[in-house]
Amino acid sequence: MLPLHRRRSGLLWNTWALEIVQSRRSLSTVSKAHTHPHSHDHDHDHPEHDAAHHLAGERHIYVYAPSGAIRDKAAFRRGVRRLEAMGHTVTVDPDALARVQRFAGDDATRLAAIYRAAASGADVALMARGGYGLSRLLHQIDYAAVAQSIRQGMLWVGMSDFTALQLAVLAQTGATTWAGPLLCADVGAQEGMDEICQACMEDLFFGQGEGAGWRIPKLRGAVSAEPHDVYIPAATLWGGNLAVLVSLLGTPYWPHIEGGILFLEDVGEHPYRIERMLTQLLHAGVLARQQAIVLGQFTEYRLTSHDAGYKWHSVVDWLRTQVSCPVVTGLPFGHVPTKVLLPVGAQVSLSVEGRDALLYWGHFD
Repeated sequence: MLPLHRRRSGLLWNTWALEIVQSRRSLSTVSKAHTHPHSHDHDHDHPEHDAAHHLAGERHIYVYAPSGAIRDKAAFRRGVRRLEAMGHTVTVDPDALARVQRFAGDDATRLAAIYRAAASGADVALMARGGYGLSRLLHQIDYAAVAQSIRQGMLWVGMSDFTALQLAVLAQTGATTWAGPLLCADVGAQEGMDEICQACMEDLFFGQGEGAGWRIPKLRGAVSAEPHDVYIPAATLWGGNLAVLVSLLGTPYWPHIEGGILFLEDVGEHPYRIERMLTQLLHAGVLARQQAIVLGQFTEYRLTSHDAGYKWHSVVDWLRTQVSCPVVTGLPFGHVPTKVLLPVGAQVSLSVEGRDALLYWGHFD
């Protein structure tokens, strides 16, 4: 845990405090969060390397696929092997590799997979991959069953399309889920699971993660300045994939969070599309009700000559003119290998001192 010293402007921490509290490892590389697409040329599986990170004990992990069909079965198998090499027991849902059109089975099949995960008694329910599909199920899910599994200690982990389930669970029950890695894209990555992501995942599994810190990057060409000396002592952390989040606005699965900290990420969306979705949240009054907006990684889009200088930093500059709360960038979370794990629905604090940012939630019982 970092030695934090309170002062009027917020929190001041020692120079070595640029470590992820979650992972107990240096975060000096996180500001350079890898945004390159995963390579699929060679199978680099190093169970002996993974085992070196294994902490004492094991966890029972239930792998299920409630969204898109598994496209990369080799990555799926690598992910299962790596979890086992870390010392964990892995149960694969019987329909995890099912396929109907672009989905991992029809709606009834994928809904049943969620129920099997909730009833499995596992320590972790890990989503195999994102894509699309959970939004089709939201009106059929037994949220009480999911919340009961969480009360009994199950950690629901995922990202991307998982945002739909996370926000619905939060809206319907108030329970906390975790934004984090996916089996195929992260654990089963061909080049090996990112070390920081793995460390954060293991710390979560063993109840040792308490927060995440990062170095705010300098946005080249940005006009607006990053916020300094920010301290928010308590707020609900919520958010996830921007496109999925916006699709829930106006539905029963939208969590009405007042005074929260909203974190966002997305992939394959041009900056003007990002701005358009942010505009919807702005006009709906969502952004005005937050204490802070934290932007993660927005990757894999292509600019054109028609943009005429309009870039990602243009969106950030515009957003800062529209809201009165701080807009913090560089959160190491998104469709990138290096990512931290975040408790969606939990009470957290946010501290920014210069270019050093820290989200802290403390120990979960």
